[in-house]
Amino acid sequence: MFIAATGAAIVGSQATISGTYSLIKQAVSHGCFPPVKIVNTSKKFLAQIYCPDINWILMIGCIAVTASFKNQIDIGNAYGTAVVIVMLVTTLLMVLTMLVVWRCHWILVLIFALLSLVVELSYFSAVLLKINEGGWVPLIIAAFSLLVMFVWNYVTVKKYEFEVHSRVSMSWILGLGPSLGLVRVPGIGLVHTELASGVPHIFSHFITNLPAIHSVVVFVCVKNLLVYTVPEEERFLVKRIGPKTFRMFRCVARYGYKDLHRKDDRFEDKLFENLFSFIQNETMMESDSNYSNSVYPVNYTQESRDELISNNNNNHDSIDNNMVMFSSMVDYMDTMSFSQNITVEEEEEEEDELEFLKTCKESGVVHIMGNTVVKARKGSLLPKKIAIDYVYAFLAKICRENSAILHVPHETLLNVGQVYYL
Repeated sequence: MFIAATGAAIVGSQATISGTYSLIKQAVSHGCFPPVKIVNTSKKFLAQIYCPDINWILMIGCIAVTASFKNQIDIGNAYGTAVVIVMLVTTLLMVLTMLVVWRCHWILVLIFALLSLVVELSYFSAVLLKINEGGWVPLIIAAFSLLVMFVWNYVTVKKYEFEVHSRVSMSWILGLGPSLGLVRVPGIGLVHTELASGVPHIFSHFITNLPAIHSVVVFVCVKNLLVYTVPEEERFLVKRIGPKTFRMFRCVARYGYKDLHRKDDRFEDKLFENLFSFIQNETMMESDSNYSNSVYPVNYTQESRDELISNNNNNHDSIDNNMVMFSSMVDYMDTMSFSQNITVEEEEEEEDELEFLKTCKESGVVHIMGNTVVKARKGSLLPKKIAIDYVYAFLAKICRENSAILHVPHETLLNVGQVYYL
């Protein structure tokens, strides 16, 4: 019996550990839990992960619960309470899924809810009598986890709203001039931000205190989408900010909740590959646009030729007709030559810009990140002060930084300190 019980405990513990890892990973991807270290243990299967921090917490929690209970009956009550509540919550979520996602008929949903809740509420009513005899333990653990997730999500959303309202307008950037009113030093600066549009406040804060910036600036935004995974060919979205002389770009990297940042992802190399491809595609689109605009005078010449031919036919003058045909051909050849000159010039500009970017990349790449400290405003309520100044501050101190999540080398990292009052 001892061997059988030990084997069952091992199987049950493995299921609990794997389920906890999966839930924590998805909660981190949705921004509902502090970022913890997640290790991918398999090169073939993406779902096989390991969270060392969560593993230590589970070990300490299991030892504390086992040592605090005096007998196995209380442990059974705690286990039964957790299982029954999970069954009840799962049924309620299934009803919500049937109504919102699957859009089932309300009669079918009602039949499912009645058949399931009759059994589960009977178990739940029996569990209520065991709360004082060990059933309170899973409720305390659930309440603590809910508090952590609520505080982290609340402050994260408030901080994002503050960054959205304090972002710099494009008119301010355009008012700085071609050199942005700064000293442009060789290299590429990757400014990490959570904003997918606009210029972040960290950029203005940086150039205000240090009036110098790299020759090429790329605003990098990493977004976790509510999808399973994002294909590699659709991962990066690149656009230009301001005129070409500014050398400013924006790159949005999109990840699904099953995608992981790994050291072998070559995030920086893939970013520059997509940046170079964007410049080439942009030049091709501009050349096509200029070509269509340059061909437009030919239509005008053709209409003029037809009008002249009709007039000359009335006068029975074939010589003038030949002159008009020759004039039209000359105009067409001149226009084609002009469009070819534009294409050549744009190809030279493309090569110059690509060479300039490659030279800046060889000069060095610096990752600029915001090291923000969040504090509650004066006059805030006591619960808000406790949540922001103590709970969130403690969680932010013990969790992983963005530089560790993106595997940014310390020698290329530049932190810009800021204080946000929410």
